[in-house]
Amino acid sequence: MLQLPRVIGHRGAAAYSPENTLESFREARRRGATWVETDIKLTADGVPIVMHDESLKRTTGVDRLVAETPRAELPRGVPTFEEAIVCFGEEGLGCNVEIKPCPGREAETGRVVVETLRRCWPAQLPAPLLSSFKDESLAAAHRAAPEFARALLIGTIGDDWRARAEAVAAGGINTNGEKLTAVRAVEIRKAGYTLSVYTIDDGDVAKALIGMGVDCVITDAPDVILAALR
Repeated sequence: MLQLPRVIGHRGAAAYSPENTLESFREARRRGATWVETDIKLTADGVPIVMHDESLKRTTGVDRLVAETPRAELPRGVPTFEEAIVCFGEEGLGCNVEIKPCPGREAETGRVVVETLRRCWPAQLPAPLLSSFKDESLAAAHRAAPEFARALLIGTIGDDWRARAEAVAAGGINTNGEKLTAVRAVEIRKAGYTLSVYTIDDGDVAKALIGMGVDCVITDAPDVILAALR
């Protein structure tokens, strides 16, 4: 079974610093997180970068699609995946790497992510966890680099969750903590999968989810959740 920390900083420490930036990752570490979660997309010229949305507009103010923007034309402050990995090494941070492909680039993004990890991931850090809402991305990652652990991201868990997880050789399920039921939590844990939830910023809610059997809470405010779980 995967070994995950009890708390992971969502896009760094998004409650305190701009999400998916090097500063946000460092802020998560300052607030006690030992792992962060981040999103990886590909630029027009195939460079993996840290970005959640298909457009750059919400986080940078630049109204342009990531898939149509080459690396050289990215706004300042948007790190490449390699730059983020260097930061993780400096800060001693593990990472849940979400493969967040632009439409039509599901398999390509999965392959590039694991190729980058093989080349750049620091040996002193815990092995990363790959996750994705896109089964095709996880399947491509598994084919290219089966040594990396995988978790299937599911917003609302349906009856097909296990078949989908088995198809991509996932060892974990990451799901919306506000929609998770106790019945599903028990089912997933009994089946031998790790169970992580996003994005929980309330300490009492986090404690209740841990009580249901959740292994890991992904949060914008890692200090708040760490304090609640002590």
